[in-house]
Amino acid sequence: MKLYLSGPMDGYPEKNFPAFHAEATRLRALGYEILSPAELNAAFPNETYSWYIARDIFELEKCDGIVFMEGYLRSTGCRIEKLMAEKRNIPQFFSWMLLNGPV
Repeated sequence: MKLYLSGPMDGYPEKNFPAFHAEATRLRALGYEILSPAELNAAFPNETYSWYIARDIFELEKCDGIVFMEGYLRSTGCRIEKLMAEKRNIPQFFSWMLLNGPV
């Protein structure tokens, strides 16, 4: 199962990348395929916010589900991703829900 990892970035030290990396590692160890915007963004450090959101939505649509990290409700980007997941009927999970690998 390929999951898109959604979490807050703005206002966090290092754009919250350490938390993204830790959660991606945890979920991969459980057997999930993870698409992390923190990993995608590392290759494009100087783009605009609109560019990142458009690219992230494009990537989200390739996934089987979206996983929200702690603090997602305080993030405009996460709320946009949540809305798009709802519009596209992409299953939504919270990171604390995924304690076992995919069935």
